[in-house]
Amino acid sequence: MVNDVFDRDQLQALAGPAGSLEVSVSAAAEAGTLKSAAGIAIVCHPHPLHGGTMDNKVVTTLMRTYRDLGVAVVRFNFRGVGASEGDYAEGVGERDDLRAVADSVRRERPQAPLYIAGFSFGAAVVANTCGQLGPLQHIALVAPPVPRYELSQLTELGAPASVFQGGQDERVVARDVADWSASLAGEVSYHEFADAGHFFHGKLSQLKAALTQAVLEVADE
Repeated sequence: MVNDVFDRDQLQALAGPAGSLEVSVSAAAEAGTLKSAAGIAIVCHPHPLHGGTMDNKVVTTLMRTYRDLGVAVVRFNFRGVGASEGDYAEGVGERDDLRAVADSVRRERPQAPLYIAGFSFGAAVVANTCGQLGPLQHIALVAPPVPRYELSQLTELGAPASVFQGGQDERVVARDVADWSASLAGEVSYHEFADAGHFFHGKLSQLKAALTQAVLEVADE
């Protein structure tokens, strides 16, 4: 990444473990709530084989949430998606993609608080990788696909975390996600949106409000 990369909106390429990764940077809003040491957020998209990209509506909602708080945001396409090179790697190689992006962010802004978020498949990648990314300010998992992708084997996330789940999710069983969240050690909050489906249609503003509140609570600690 180039100098001052987080100060303006742009698309760029980043060298990843399976080839070039397509990365989108969204600059923080100047009037954002978090004006001091606001940090950088990385957001991961849903399943590559089911149309998931960094332009998914839940992903862009997460992006706008951080941006409006005053946090710069990095979205990227996993290997084999969009202009990112390589092939789908069953959620394992994608962890390497996330590590590569996080390493780049750390090199550019080593002192900046780092936020990590993911939706569905992206939430599984985040949950399985967050313990290897160094200190994190907050982790946001939206509709994590419990128990798939080895999520049931996790015992902790290693940083304050919020789990957001639709009560009417047609792809993930809400009760399983609630139980999994409760089983994790550490500071983990579970937020269920009773009428929301997997893609939070008609509920994205509620998701944005809930994540905003969660980030503000962490900032006040």
